[in-house]
Amino acid sequence: MSNFFNMDNPLFSILSKICDMLFISIAYIFLCLPIITIGPASTALYYTVVKVIRKERGYVFREFFKSFRLNFKRASILGVLLVIVFVILGFDLVYAYGLTAPDSTKGSLLMGVFIGITFLVVAFSQYVFPILSRFDMTIKQLIKAAIFMSMRHIHFTILMIIVNALAVVITYFFFAFIFIAPATVVLVNSFMIEMVFKKYMPESEGAGEETGKDEWYLE
Repeated sequence: MSNFFNMDNPLFSILSKICDMLFISIAYIFLCLPIITIGPASTALYYTVVKVIRKERGYVFREFFKSFRLNFKRASILGVLLVIVFVILGFDLVYAYGLTAPDSTKGSLLMGVFIGITFLVVAFSQYVFPILSRFDMTIKQLIKAAIFMSMRHIHFTILMIIVNALAVVITYFFFAFIFIAPATVVLVNSFMIEMVFKKYMPESEGAGEETGKDEWYLE
């Protein structure tokens, strides 16, 4: 019985991670509400889930707000641009759907085009904030890298989109899931994204004691 209450017990470790995921998901949801902070919050969420939840390095809120502040400018610009693009695509899809009829070739063609564009933008969004959380790039470089990775590793991209869609479906039927969904989705998708990142990671520069760099992501 004494082992059950040991803090090193795997059960306590799992419960602790679940609580961390719950807290960080709630923080993420509230930070997304102002719209302009969607980008920084998404970047910080990925960074924290991988570093703290998976690698067990650091503390949830300290790492989250560290990444939030560090990447605020670039992430805000990218986040706002994505929101604008998705809003425009939403109107385009509604417009195309209104033109769709049994014999409407134009409506069907437009619908197909807009669905294709929407898929490309969703695919791009799966990578851009994780890339920003890990690599030091300009906005132009980030956009190019996200487009390249999303298409080069299309199998992972499609799987991640499916994970996101499943989370939406689960939330629809069990609304309480929304309070842990952000971290859960990022955690699942991170296993695929990290496999992609490993292909582009530079070699380790040496032990942290010598270089002064914490290369936790290479462990």
